[in-house]
Amino acid sequence: MTLAVYASHALHSKGRRFPEPPAPTRDDFQRDRDRIVHSTAFRRLVYKTQVFLNHEGDLFRTRLTHSLEVAQLGRAIALQLGLNEDLVEAIALAHDLGHTPFGHAGQDALNECMHEHGGFEHNLQSLRVVDELEERYPAYDGLNLSFETREGILKHCSRANAEALEAREPRGVGRRFLDGTQPSLEAQLANLADEIAYNAHDIDDGVRSGLLTLEQLDAVPLFTRFRDDTLREFPALRGKRLLFEAIRRMLSQQVYDVIDATRAALAQRAPGSADEARQCGPLLRFSPEMRRDSTALKRFLFQNLYRHPQVTDTTGRARQVVRDLFDTYAATPAEMPASYAEAADLPRATADYIAGMTDRYAIKEHERLTGQRLFER
Repeated sequence: MTLAVYASHALHSKGRRFPEPPAPTRDDFQRDRDRIVHSTAFRRLVYKTQVFLNHEGDLFRTRLTHSLEVAQLGRAIALQLGLNEDLVEAIALAHDLGHTPFGHAGQDALNECMHEHGGFEHNLQSLRVVDELEERYPAYDGLNLSFETREGILKHCSRANAEALEAREPRGVGRRFLDGTQPSLEAQLANLADEIAYNAHDIDDGVRSGLLTLEQLDAVPLFTRFRDDTLREFPALRGKRLLFEAIRRMLSQQVYDVIDATRAALAQRAPGSADEARQCGPLLRFSPEMRRDSTALKRFLFQNLYRHPQVTDTTGRARQVVRDLFDTYAATPAEMPASYAEAADLPRATADYIAGMTDRYAIKEHERLTGQRLFER
């Protein structure tokens, strides 16, 4: 792997919180990726919602398939820009480990439940999973990942949370939110690949579910451009093949756009190292035209898919499941495993327990505790 001067090099990593001897066959970022793939939290992603609940169909994206798509897109772009593919992959595979069951509906409900106890944010929870909640090694809690992977996982952070992180880990992963610098270019890339992936696959899943039609997508210039290109080449194409080909071309053009726009930004700022790149402001980017079209697509999906009555009905019931679970465990902690029920910070432990659930386990547990069946299984 030939890396650019501004890429993150595993040999120059800022290290792990608990020092370890190097592995004989893998560098630090490859080792991080492998630890993530073997983690319990990663396996649970297969039964966690992206947009549609897992039981609503076998072919809809889950948090696991989404994470794999982000990793694939990230590696493809990293290769062209001379960035560290292994670090991009590790961040991409771990970025959703802290997501609750039922996607953003579950997160919002759990945040409401935790309002008086510090709140809940899935991005910070992903860091908490790899730093504390995974239990795989005898010498420490968590996965003991490298600084660079942990930095990339923490995409967003409030000032209050950043200050708390800084107090526990001076000049650690929370520092950049206090001094206004950027994460590594690999972290910036994983974040942008996340956006590219979910915009594309939410179109696919939306049409597959019947909640979106190809006719509705006439309002999305980013999609219609590539649908029309496809029809000029294949005039008789219809149905899912037309949808898939238009999405494939849209994805490819977004990748090419990021590569070209980022190369131009790197040439202008010319960072001489990974640390210099952190001082330059965001460098991984779309062109202004692609950013405009991507934003328009996000608005369309928000209005026509995420707010579709069928989706909002499902998310309403999902919120109730999370709220009921939290209230029940708060009143009767013994319903949780002892490691959570006996924790010093019971509200946070309760949030950890619920956040770690898969959709189907949360539904089953809610039915056991309340006698209500809010979802058909």
